[in-house]
Amino acid sequence: MVVPTCSRSKDIVEPLLKPQWWVNCKDMAARSIKKVQDGELKLIPSQFDKTWYTWLDDCRDWCISRQLWWGHQIPAYKVNLSNKESNDLDNSMWVSAHSEEEAMKKAVEKFKVSASEISLVRDGDVLDTWFSSGLYPFSTMSWPDNTVDLKTFYPNNVLETGHDILFFWVARMVMMGLELMDELPFTEVYLHPIIRDAHGIKMSKSLGNVVDPLHIVSGISLEELHKAVDNGYLGEKELIRARAGQKQLYPNGIPECGTDALRFALCSYLTLARDLNLDVLRIEGYRKFCNKMWNATKFALMQLGDNYTAPKSDLMTCKLETTQFSTIDKWILHRAAVAISDTNTSFKEYQFQQCTTAIYNFWLYDLCDVYLEATKRVFYKGTEKEQEAATHTLYTCLDVGLRLIHPSCLSYQRSCGRGYLD
Repeated sequence: MVVPTCSRSKDIVEPLLKPQWWVNCKDMAARSIKKVQDGELKLIPSQFDKTWYTWLDDCRDWCISRQLWWGHQIPAYKVNLSNKESNDLDNSMWVSAHSEEEAMKKAVEKFKVSASEISLVRDGDVLDTWFSSGLYPFSTMSWPDNTVDLKTFYPNNVLETGHDILFFWVARMVMMGLELMDELPFTEVYLHPIIRDAHGIKMSKSLGNVVDPLHIVSGISLEELHKAVDNGYLGEKELIRARAGQKQLYPNGIPECGTDALRFALCSYLTLARDLNLDVLRIEGYRKFCNKMWNATKFALMQLGDNYTAPKSDLMTCKLETTQFSTIDKWILHRAAVAISDTNTSFKEYQFQQCTTAIYNFWLYDLCDVYLEATKRVFYKGTEKEQEAATHTLYTCLDVGLRLIHPSCLSYQRSCGRGYLD
C-alpha cells in the first residue's frame, strides 16, 4: 500500500468524498457550437473549429466548487430551520443569492416561515478558477449593474490566447456571455502557438529550459541563471537536472536582446503550427536587425539635415513637380508600396509571420542593401535636383518604414521617429 504525500509539504494526502456544486452545460454548449457554425464567432486559425466541436459536442456537467483558501466564495447559503433537522445533502435546503440579505428573503419566501426561525450558513467552497475567469468579459465592468463601462466595452472584438485553453477559458467565456448577457463576449478569437524551447520540449522549471522574457531583454549569465533556479522550490534531484539543462542550452548565458527584438521574433514565429520552438539565437539575430535599422535611420537623418522640410504632397500617392525622380527612386517607392500592401493584408488576416517578413525584407534588402548604397553617390556628387529627389524619397521611405515597424518595435520606432516624422 502506498500512502500519498504532498511533494512540497510532505503531509499525508487523505482523499475525502464531499458534495460538490455542478453546472449543466448542455444548452450553453449547443448555443456556443451554433455561433461558430453560423460564422458569428470566428476561430483563427480555422483548424481549431474541429477542436471546438469535439469539446462542446460531449460537454458534461461541470464541477465548479473547489476546497481552497483563495477564490470567489460560492454564493450559496444553507438554510437551517429551527423546527427541522439540517442535512447538507438535501438540495432543497439551499438558496443562492448576491448577498445574505437577499438569501434571507428567498429563504423566507421559499419555506413560508419568519426570519427569526431561519439561520443561514454560506458554503465555504470557492468557485473553480475557470468559472471566475469565464465571467471576466463582463464582471470587470461592474456586472450585474448596467454601467456605462459595461455598455461601452461589452461585447469586445478580438480575444488573443493560447490554443491549449480553448475549452477551459474561451468556451467558458462564450457560454457564460451567451447565458448571462445573451450576447457573445467577442466575435474573433486568435489562438497563438504554445512556446517551447529550441528543441521543441515543453518548458519546465525542473528541466531548466524555462526562458524568462526579462532575461532575454536584459541578458543574464549562466551563473545568474543557476542562482535563479536555486532560489526556487525544486528538490535536490530536480535542481541538479535543471542546472545541467541550463548549461546545455545556454553555455554562455543569454545575450541582451532588448524588448523590440523579442517582440519582433515572437511575431515572426506566429504560424499555423501548434507549437513555437523559441531559439534565443534567432532573437539575437533580430537584435542585430534592429541595430541595422538604427544605423540606417541615423544615416538618413544625417542626409536630411536639421533644416529639412518634408514635402507637402505624399510621394506614395502623387508626384512632385519640382523634382525629377530617378529609376532607383521610383523602384524604392514601389517596394515601399508593396511592403505597405503586404503588411496591411497580413495584419487583417492575422498572418503575423508574413507581416514581419514584409517589414524585414523592405528594411534590410530593399532600403539598406540597395537604395542607401545606390544613393550615397547622389548625396555626395549628384546635382541639386537629384539630391532633392533623393532626400524626399529617403524621407518617405523612412516614414513608411518606421510606421510599419511600430507595432513590433515600439521602443526603436519612438527613439528614431521622435522629433523628425511628426
